[in-house]
Amino acid sequence: MGSVTKIDEEIREDEEEAQAKVEIWKYIFGFTNMAVVKCAIELGIADAIENNEGPMTLSELSSSLGCAPSSLYRIMRFLVHHNIFIEKPSSQGTTVYVQTALSRRLLKKGEKSMVDLLLLESSHVMMAPWHNLSSRVLNDNNSPFEGAHGDDIWKYALANPVHSKLIDDAMACDAKLVVPEIVEGFPEVFDGVKTLVDVGGGNGTTLQMLVKAFPWIQGINFDLPHVVSVASESEGVKHVGGDFFESVPKADAAFLMVSNKCIFFSLQNWFTITFLQS
Repeated sequence: MGSVTKIDEEIREDEEEAQAKVEIWKYIFGFTNMAVVKCAIELGIADAIENNEGPMTLSELSSSLGCAPSSLYRIMRFLVHHNIFIEKPSSQGTTVYVQTALSRRLLKKGEKSMVDLLLLESSHVMMAPWHNLSSRVLNDNNSPFEGAHGDDIWKYALANPVHSKLIDDAMACDAKLVVPEIVEGFPEVFDGVKTLVDVGGGNGTTLQMLVKAFPWIQGINFDLPHVVSVASESEGVKHVGGDFFESVPKADAAFLMVSNKCIFFSLQNWFTITFLQS
């Protein structure tokens, strides 16, 4: 009996060792998914196929993008393998690339575009803190972002307008996906609300959409002064600069987006909407 148990244990250990040899490569090259998707965005692959209004061959795609077919083929092979694009034969017998629901998230101006969020999170600025994650473990007083850049993200954004715009565009991208779900699923929470302040509203995209859906609302887009100073004017939305740690403009209700939660609160209501992320 003992010898059988020992054999079973050896078999289990051999299986674990074989699995480990495979799994470790996922961590060695785990960054490649984001890198190749970012490459696809920067090249404009999804946009080229969409503008063509139909599938494209490798030759057509490389000509449109102005790059070598051999280099582009390697990128497309990766994207097809991960089901971002589909590869199929055309009626002429050539191989063409076709859009998918996932590839349309990579359209720069698409209705469901996630481009701005992807460009923010894949930027050198946002990737550096991940390389400083151990600093957070060793020193609870410093966030990984501070360990990488010497300041918190908001002070860094103040000193770096390009990164500040990346943040604003990414938050607007998120709002375009989330706000329609709120409007459609929970319109009753805005009944009787005449003034609404969006705390940390960025460039005002959220309020623009809410005011359009509920035109009786007067929106107050509240964020740091350097953020609202470059926000576009919009009917029904007033931009106010300040620091919510000090004070928040008076309104009937306040709206706050935190991670995958939208928090709506007033004197009468405290309402939290949690969006499940796959």
